[in-house]
Amino acid sequence: MNRKEIINAIACKTGKSKADIKRILEVFMDTIGDTLADGQKVRLTGFGTFSVSTRAERQGRNPQTGEPITIKKRKVVRFKAGSSLAAKVN
Repeated sequence: MNRKEIINAIACKTGKSKADIKRILEVFMDTIGDTLADGQKVRLTGFGTFSVSTRAERQGRNPQTGEPITIKKRKVVRFKAGSSLAAKVN
């Protein structure tokens, strides 16, 4: 499901306009992004937790040449599903 399909599904279920839902979804995603950028977690009870962790510097290989390369450390976003979401999927 992509962004457009999510907007359509929410608009159908709520009776709100697609434009309103699009704005709400954009603010929601911006808020989560800003919170994660500040180094904080985002916990949505029953759904899951978004967090940021740091991946250490490591050695890798260039797939074209086979040469060893150093992959720099970086921050990555993690998501851990909540119990309600996990139960719904299983």
